[in-house]
Amino acid sequence: MDKSALLQHAVHASYFVAAVLFILGIKRMSSPVTARSGIQWAGIGMVVATIATFFHGSILNHPDVIANVVLMVLAIGISTLFAWVSGKKVAMTDMPQMVALYNGMGGGSAAAIGASALIGAATVGSATAPGHHALGTTQIALAVIGALIGSISFTGSLIAFAKLQGWMDKTFRFGGQQVVNGLFFLSAVGLGGALLFHLDTTIVIAFFAVSLLFGVLMTLPIGGADMPVVISLYNAFTGLAVAFEGYVQGNVALIIAGTVVGAAGTLLTRLMAKAMNRSISNVLFSNFGSGGGGSTEIAGSQKPIEAADAASLLYMAEKVIIVPGYGMAVAQAQHKIWELSQQLIKRDKEVKFAIHPVAGRMPGHMNVLLAEAGVPYDLIADMDDINPEFATCDVAIVIGANDVVNPVARTDKSSPIYGMPILDVINARQVIVIKRGKGAGFAGIENALFYADNCRMLYADGQEAANRLIAELKGIDSAGGH
Repeated sequence: MDKSALLQHAVHASYFVAAVLFILGIKRMSSPVTARSGIQWAGIGMVVATIATFFHGSILNHPDVIANVVLMVLAIGISTLFAWVSGKKVAMTDMPQMVALYNGMGGGSAAAIGASALIGAATVGSATAPGHHALGTTQIALAVIGALIGSISFTGSLIAFAKLQGWMDKTFRFGGQQVVNGLFFLSAVGLGGALLFHLDTTIVIAFFAVSLLFGVLMTLPIGGADMPVVISLYNAFTGLAVAFEGYVQGNVALIIAGTVVGAAGTLLTRLMAKAMNRSISNVLFSNFGSGGGGSTEIAGSQKPIEAADAASLLYMAEKVIIVPGYGMAVAQAQHKIWELSQQLIKRDKEVKFAIHPVAGRMPGHMNVLLAEAGVPYDLIADMDDINPEFATCDVAIVIGANDVVNPVARTDKSSPIYGMPILDVINARQVIVIKRGKGAGFAGIENALFYADNCRMLYADGQEAANRLIAELKGIDSAGGH
């Protein structure tokens, strides 16, 4: 066996190892206990695949690899440094924006691969003879599909980033928007189909322009409260785009990695859509995130409570369920909330954390925050598991959550969130809501829970409220409690 053949076998073996690491990494990411090591395994797999790709290009004597190796190494170095620095500095409140941005970069990369392949093939065809190009019909079709999906993921994720960052309105709608979106989508598909019969650079440019614009138009009408589903959906798009372009490039690692990410993203999107009570077809083709009309006006008033009285309720309680939301992330209060929980546990209270699937701004957002604070995983429960326990809960503490605990989702058909599964906080004997003010949630509607007879509002920043509750609990002990 000559040196070239041996090196080629080594490259293929490296791709296999990288693929195994990708699969095992994503598998381990499914549990908070093993998620950190899963990310590390997948990262090692990416390093292996990247190094193998350089050798693969050398074996095939691919001019792009040989001529541009310095530029590629430089690009990898700059992007790695940027990712390392930004990853270290980004606040947990901005993590959803970073996820959306990085996911968009993945989709954009897949689209760029497709653009390079299609334009390169068109250039070859024009330089030789009409209809002659380096790509087969199947490769062209997959390059077009991957480029379309990647383009949508790229610009759509950028719009999602802008909404999460507060740079643009949560929703942007105009009359006949769905018709316009449909026409742009059909135009992109039509231009992509035209490339199967006539591979021309002008058509390629027009195809990408329409595809990128469709990604913008598709995301503009989606409400900010639906961003967890959007991020998950575009993650699936990016994976599928990478898989298609991997086939075009003949890169096994890209095919496997993209397929696994696409499948995982699709399953996660189904779970997120179910949590929002939306079908996948509704997510893709309907006026996603628009909801219905306005909700019915809520009678009564919000009833405030002082920290001392709230601490007394907690002191007398036997079972406490804490419901975290995005407001906890904004206040960076997860550590103080866990400290409060430890004070309750030390006093023999049963404490659990209830997590709604779409709480926060990305899938698993609250789990990440609580894990960062050191909350044991056995104290964290999903919505379906914890909902029956609210009826036996003495005090439920809601910190920064809004729409995911709003009972109008079950009672008011005119509400934009009607039909969305919620945490049954209203069934608790007493509810304490920690909130900075009286504003509505991200969906922009009033929360009927806040007006319920068993609910009291502790108006304060999350950290401040937790500190005051801890101090009051200790004060009760000093006054002759235990």
